[in-house]
Amino acid sequence: MISGKTTLIAHIGYPTFAFKAPLIYNPWFEKNAIDAVVVPMGVKAEEYRELFPLLFRMSNIRGALVTMPHKVVTCELVDQLTPIAAVAGATNAVLVRDDGSLVGDQFDGAGFVRGVQRKGFPLDGARALVVGNGGVGSPIAASLAAAGIGSIGLFDPHTAASEALAGRLAEHFPDLEIGIGSKDPEGYDLVVNATPLGMNDGDPLPVDVDRIAPSTFVGEVVMKQEITPFLAAARAKGCPIQVGSDMLFEMIPAYLEFFGFGTATPEELRAVSQIPG
Repeated sequence: MISGKTTLIAHIGYPTFAFKAPLIYNPWFEKNAIDAVVVPMGVKAEEYRELFPLLFRMSNIRGALVTMPHKVVTCELVDQLTPIAAVAGATNAVLVRDDGSLVGDQFDGAGFVRGVQRKGFPLDGARALVVGNGGVGSPIAASLAAAGIGSIGLFDPHTAASEALAGRLAEHFPDLEIGIGSKDPEGYDLVVNATPLGMNDGDPLPVDVDRIAPSTFVGEVVMKQEITPFLAAARAKGCPIQVGSDMLFEMIPAYLEFFGFGTATPEELRAVSQIPG
């Protein structure tokens, strides 16, 4: 039973957003006898700035999970951003600290990186290519930089997105070698599709798979299907791969740690998840 002492985590998205997080977090809280609950809240973009400060006046709120289209504007509404959120230019988690101040962080990239590391792929000094430098690719690039990669290639059809991300990366990770403008995967240890390509039948592949070496680790963010055409082609070459949903289930332990609930393994979360399929 939810009471006035139950710790609340708001899950804020647009009213039409499919709120999946409560279907993972809440069963895990219940199984572990944690008096906390993730509550979905549909908020229109034009009303978000007004609601945001009021939300955190509640005495039992610990923080919030933030989804599109609110991730970018949230950066302006918190008191502090972590370096990862600053590089990403967006935040998807807000924590209320003991003094009432708000810190924003970004875990899309952490989920991707944790998955890669869990599979045993060494990131220290690696060469990574991130194709798609928007709302998903930016935090992945930031988390890869924080994990110690040596160089990164950035490509986006909108060159300005790559240039802006490169500037933020250079500010926070000055030793990182950065290149922009090419999606040729040859020579990279890790290739990431952070674009929507693969969601629709007939989409072109994000890069030329023939130019990917069999030793290259290939990661995907598209979750509509587990093995996208891109992953299928990479796997056929012998490449180790990471499916899009791995990022989600690796991200949640990072959120739990951020909010002070301990941690969980992706296997534990999958076991209690109530997401259909």
